[in-house]
Amino acid sequence: MSDTSARLLRLLSLLQTPREWPGSELAERLGVTVRTVRRDIDRLRDLGYPVEASMGATGGYRLVAGAAMPPLLVDGEEAVAIAVGLRAAAGSAIAGIEEASVRALAKLERVLPAKLRRRVRVLGAATVTPSPGVNPVDPELLTALAAAVTNRERVRFAYAAAEGAQTRRDVEPVGLVPHRHRWYLVGFDLDRDDWRVFRADRIHRVHPTGVRFTPRELPAADPAAYVTGSRTDRGTTGLRFLVDIDAPAEAVIGRLGEAAGDVVPRGPDTCVLDTWRDDLPEWVAHRLLELGVEIHVHGPDQLVEAIRRIRDRAGRAVEHPN
Repeated sequence: MSDTSARLLRLLSLLQTPREWPGSELAERLGVTVRTVRRDIDRLRDLGYPVEASMGATGGYRLVAGAAMPPLLVDGEEAVAIAVGLRAAAGSAIAGIEEASVRALAKLERVLPAKLRRRVRVLGAATVTPSPGVNPVDPELLTALAAAVTNRERVRFAYAAAEGAQTRRDVEPVGLVPHRHRWYLVGFDLDRDDWRVFRADRIHRVHPTGVRFTPRELPAADPAAYVTGSRTDRGTTGLRFLVDIDAPAEAVIGRLGEAAGDVVPRGPDTCVLDTWRDDLPEWVAHRLLELGVEIHVHGPDQLVEAIRRIRDRAGRAVEHPN
């Protein structure tokens, strides 16, 4: 690379910082004269970079938004972060960006050095993405949650339960997991003193608390395993509910539990509920009957009895007095 080309790249890198740069400071950083800086600015403008100059004693140069998107200059770590994010977005539940993500990812991977390309593929292979176009989530909300996970910072947020009740949660977040058309947050719920899986599309008004935490031992290999039901403590508490349901899994997930692994597809129009829960069997019975489809209960016996009691009450409700 020529000295001029290298200097232009360094100049561009400085200008991408969101501030105004006096010509004298740019000249000092680059080790050239102010006149050379002016020539290099003109070269960048010829390449399509909208560099704006302001006059006066406090004037300088800054990169502004233009009518078109000129090439960006990013370092290796930034390129990997962008590529991994595009991989996730290409099949994510963030509305309206899947196709553009695929195009952008293809362009970026073509120019990545072999070492960085391997890093992207390793990270991509370890990330499971859901099918596109269902239950979109605000990207800003995902960004706020991801920052809390990275910073190991407690968050507070409003959460809408499956039955519609609004609750306030104080959580130590450990992972964001895309699974079966949805995003899930895995975290330790401080008020309930237990691990929980939260659907991101039911989370609102996220507030970082500024309080750092030391991650607890998650009862699973990782957050993705916890979401899909591969828990090391699975079956140690509650009752096991096992029910065949004549409905697509997408119509049942979220109505009978927060964990995505609780509902497993058996075909395009059938699924099975297989979960350990502490809920009262009668509550689960009502939720199952509200689906309005055929079900077959394999257990527990308490659920069978709860459905029978509901049946008997319904029968008495329509009996006519003699």
